[in-house]
Amino acid sequence: MRPEHQTDEFETQRPALLRLAYRMLGSLAEAEDMVQEGWLRWCQADCDAIDNPSGWLRRVVTRLCLDQIKSARRRRETYVGTWLPEPVVDAPDPELLADNLTYSLMLALERLSPLERAAFLLHDVFDTPLEEIAATLDREPASVRQLAVRARRHVRGERPRYPVDPEEGRRIAQAFFEAARQGDAAALTSLLAADVSVRSDGGGKVIAFPNTITGAAKAVRLFCGLAQKYAGRIELLDLVTVDGQPTVIARAGDTVQATVLDLSDGRIAAIYVMRNPDKLGRIGHRPS
Repeated sequence: MRPEHQTDEFETQRPALLRLAYRMLGSLAEAEDMVQEGWLRWCQADCDAIDNPSGWLRRVVTRLCLDQIKSARRRRETYVGTWLPEPVVDAPDPELLADNLTYSLMLALERLSPLERAAFLLHDVFDTPLEEIAATLDREPASVRQLAVRARRHVRGERPRYPVDPEEGRRIAQAFFEAARQGDAAALTSLLAADVSVRSDGGGKVIAFPNTITGAAKAVRLFCGLAQKYAGRIELLDLVTVDGQPTVIARAGDTVQATVLDLSDGRIAAIYVMRNPDKLGRIGHRPS
């Protein structure tokens, strides 16, 4: 294979490899590192002897991610406060969204073992043949099938029952921002599900509440308290979608934050507030 053809082949596969690595790791920066390492190995391989380049590259990147997950989980043991995946804004063209994973499901994947996570993503999300997954994970096909079944069972409650209509999502996100900015308890109560949960990730870099807030009453008190604290210093920067879920990009005082809203039956069922500046530097970057 000529060098230029070798490069073209890899660049054709790069978007899918980046999506896979991001879904495996929950970090776009780490995903880019894994894909770059995959590129180096591709350059060193005898590409003319590889019958299925996409499968070969998928296998290499998956294995790199499995190794990376081990060190990533060790780092998260000392992570300050709640850890949330890096939010990545959706591509503007829906046809470029190659998978249907919500931000909530990304967080649920953290509960899986590395092998379960890989099996679920490769089988259920990226439609990889079972035999290829078995070779990638060095397991028998029957074992891989069981890994995928267990993973599916663990994350079943987080799978979206229906896609969020973009206009409806934007309307709710706008209403939530205004209610939270003004500290309007009645408006917040009308928007939140009774068992809503709120999580915040500051990474030890900025102030964030360390534990999950559960229940509408507690969440309303939280946002009303923040409205008083930041009176007149809360600014809306943008309304976007992250993994198909409406997201408010705002500035509270001197801190920019991304608030991802998980909707269910027209109400906000979960709220994820990303305040860690290390995870917001490329909020506009699109892995697709």
